[in-house]
Amino acid sequence: MSDRKPRVIFFDAVGTLFGVRGSVGQIYGDLARQFGVEVDATALDHAFFTSFKAASPLAFPGVNADEVPEREYAWWWAIAAETFQHVGVLNQFGDFATFFSALYDHFASVEPWYVYPDTEKTLNHWREQGVELGIVSNFDSRIYALLPLLGLDHYFDTITISSEVGAAKPDTRVFESALQKHDCTAEVAWHVGDSFREDYEGAKAAGIRAIWLKRPEPIG
Repeated sequence: MSDRKPRVIFFDAVGTLFGVRGSVGQIYGDLARQFGVEVDATALDHAFFTSFKAASPLAFPGVNADEVPEREYAWWWAIAAETFQHVGVLNQFGDFATFFSALYDHFASVEPWYVYPDTEKTLNHWREQGVELGIVSNFDSRIYALLPLLGLDHYFDTITISSEVGAAKPDTRVFESALQKHDCTAEVAWHVGDSFREDYEGAKAAGIRAIWLKRPEPIG
C-alpha cells in the first residue's frame, strides 16, 4: 500500500465528521415529552439501536430519484414507530404522524448535532494539500441541508449517499459511485470512517485505502 498523497479522500458523515449531541434516546424522549409522552431515554436509546440494526439498508435500488425522499421518510418512520413500540408507548401518541414530522425535521436542523473538534483542522489540512474531498455515507438526503448548517459544505467536492446510489456501505457499489464522480481509480483514494464493517471493510473491498477512526463517547 502506497503512502503517496491521495488524489481524493472520502469521509463518512455521522460518527466521523459530526456526531449526535447526547444520545438518540434523549432526543427522541425530549421531543416525545413535548407531545405528552413520558419515556425513559436510556430505554429509548436501546430500543432505537435494536430497531436501527434490524432495519434493511437505507438504499432503494431501481427507485427514481424524485421518489427517494419519500422512501427515506418512510424508512425512518418505521424505525421510530418500532422504537416507541419496543418501549410500550407508541399508542400514547395522539398524533404520531405530526410527532414524527417534527422529529424528522429536527434531525435536519443543527440542534441535535455537533462537529468533532478535529474535523475542520483535518479537512483544511487536506484541502491545502490540493486533495479532493468527498463524503460517502449511509445518511439520507437531509445531509444536503445539514452540511451548510454545520459549516462543512464548502470542504466537499462530492456527496455520495446510499439512498441515492441504491446500495449502502459496506456494498462496494457506493464506493464505486463516489470514485466515478472524481473520475479516478481506487488506488489513488482513501476512505475514513468510524464503522469497521461499513467503512473499513467496505472501502478495503472496493480497493480503496481504508482508515478506521475510533471516536470517543459522544458529549452530553
